Amino acid sequence: MGKGRRKKKNWQSAGLTFLIILLLLAIGALIVTKVFTVEKVKVTGNEHYPDETIREWMLDDEYCWNSLYVYFKYKFVEPKEMPFVDNMEISLKSPHTLEITVQEKALLGRVYIDTLGQNAYFDKDGFVVEMSSEVIEGVPKVSGLDVEQIVLYEKLPIKGKDILKNLLSLTQMLKKYEQVPDNIKYGEEGNYVLNYGDITVLIGQARKLNEKVVRLSYILPELQGKKGTLHLEGWTENTTDITFEEAK
Repeated sequence: MGKGRRKKKNWQSAGLTFLIILLLLAIGALIVTKVFTVEKVKVTGNEHYPDETIREWMLDDEYCWNSLYVYFKYKFVEPKEMPFVDNMEISLKSPHTLEITVQEKALLGRVYIDTLGQNAYFDKDGFVVEMSSEVIEGVPKVSGLDVEQIVLYEKLPIKGKDILKNLLSLTQMLKKYEQVPDNIKYGEEGNYVLNYGDITVLIGQARKLNEKVVRLSYILPELQGKKGTLHLEGWTENTTDITFEEAK
């Protein structure tokens, strides 16, 4: 008789434990579905794409109304590749707030490929990181190069000794001093020509690039609204003549 009571008591205890577990699971599910809802998505680090485009790209399935789901989804699944974006990460700031941190690809210039009708965008190391028909504002077009077949994720195959090295030095200097032009032309005898709207800048050969770009950063703001050619090609430490030939 005592054994039967103990057995019955054990069953009752197990049943109570089961009910408590079910209750806790139900409460947990209720919290997850009712509390962790996406109400705000903050996007940082993006320049090329608007916030809404990034939100739609990342919150891309029927369960993305739930902030906890989105957070754990991208803990285990890489975001879909997005042109001009290197990486995107999601953090959970509160039950209702997500933050998407965007790391865009660093683009120093683009080479237009006539046969493909596309631009080959390259980074600071000369690697082609994106191929697109899109023209991105703030990334200069580079022309005049003798380029062989361009392959995505490989270095620009530019013929000629030190030409790529000098081009990368110039583009990095221009970006550093916030003097990025519309176009960069590589011409005869290794001379570089920059275009800023109606202003043409003759840089000359790839010598004293840092000093020339520093002086350009001082002079160019003073030439706003003018048309003509700025001569920096003859600048040296000993010959410091810099002239502006205004167009008539």
